[in-house]
Amino acid sequence: MNRRTLSLSVSAVLLSAGLLTQTSGHSQPAPRRIEVHAKRFSYQPNEITVKKGEPVLLVLTAEDVSHGLRFRELNVDIKAKKDQPGQAQFTPERTGDFVGHCSTFCGSGHGSMTLTLHVVE
Repeated sequence: MNRRTLSLSVSAVLLSAGLLTQTSGHSQPAPRRIEVHAKRFSYQPNEITVKKGEPVLLVLTAEDVSHGLRFRELNVDIKAKKDQPGQAQFTPERTGDFVGHCSTFCGSGHGSMTLTLHVVE
């Protein structure tokens, strides 16, 4: 058996055993980038809809003072200072409506600062 034949035979055995695989060129999709602007005492937008299983990059920009955005059920917490955006990447694994709250005290209306995230199939 010559060297080429031996090499082809070994490759065929490895392929059939599943030990040698080819990459198909499929990579994870880039996360969907969503920008949220925080300003006393609201978020813009104040509602967002994403798909279950869809990677999301949430970018929070504070336009006046430091703000945060926390979704406890999704284990997401972003902090942003004025002129220093914060971000979090996550993939929601369950459907439902999740209410995010400002997680950095920003003044008298802090407690009413919310954003609703709708996760759909």
